Amino acid sequence: MKLSFVLATAISSFFVSSTTEISFSGQAQALTFSGISSATWGNPTPGSTDTNPIYTGVGSNTFTWGKANLSSRLPNKLAFNGTSFAADINSVFKIADLSYFNGKILTDTGVEFVPLNVNVSFSPPVGTSQVFDFNLHLVNTLNDPKDPEKSADLVFLGTNLSNRSFTFGSNKYTLELTGFNADSRQISIKALEEATTTTAIYAKIKTIPEPAPLAGLSWLGIYLISRKNSWKKNTKSL
Repeated sequence: MKLSFVLATAISSFFVSSTTEISFSGQAQALTFSGISSATWGNPTPGSTDTNPIYTGVGSNTFTWGKANLSSRLPNKLAFNGTSFAADINSVFKIADLSYFNGKILTDTGVEFVPLNVNVSFSPPVGTSQVFDFNLHLVNTLNDPKDPEKSADLVFLGTNLSNRSFTFGSNKYTLELTGFNADSRQISIKALEEATTTTAIYAKIKTIPEPAPLAGLSWLGIYLISRKNSWKKNTKSL
């Protein structure tokens, strides 16, 4: 049985669209992105027991939270230090350093979550700046004088894809924070009481998949509907 012209056109359109999509995908995989990063902290979210949250640094790269339990001590602190980078698509790269100081604070003065707004200024040929939004979970533990490890506090990195994207060429991309280790999925760090932990933050630029080509499928749908209507008409005439 021979294919009708309409069906042949539909199939041809579908495969041409698919081939074009694959070609664009191959070009995307060959790209190298470079630039420099910076970040600011957003307004935090207190936990259920944080009835008197105290914090500073919203809109800057250094965020503090909690009231020190003695005037001679310091509150908790996070400092984001951006860096330059060059990375291929889907490859893990260092995007910043994070410094975390664990202070001794009053239990009701902390916060539980703080937004991290990462600004990436891409070098040419991309030549654009984009802010990617993430969230950090701050875990403030009760201190145990007999066990320094139990007294350590933690920071968990939100590793979800940002809800922001940017376009270059015919493709869309976004940024994912992969964790604190280039080789494994380490999403948290800890610091002992009144000690500082400094570590790198790693990221990955990912392509946002485009919807499957619809042009060829639309033609195929038109053909199938026309065949169905034709069949119904012929059936009624019998």
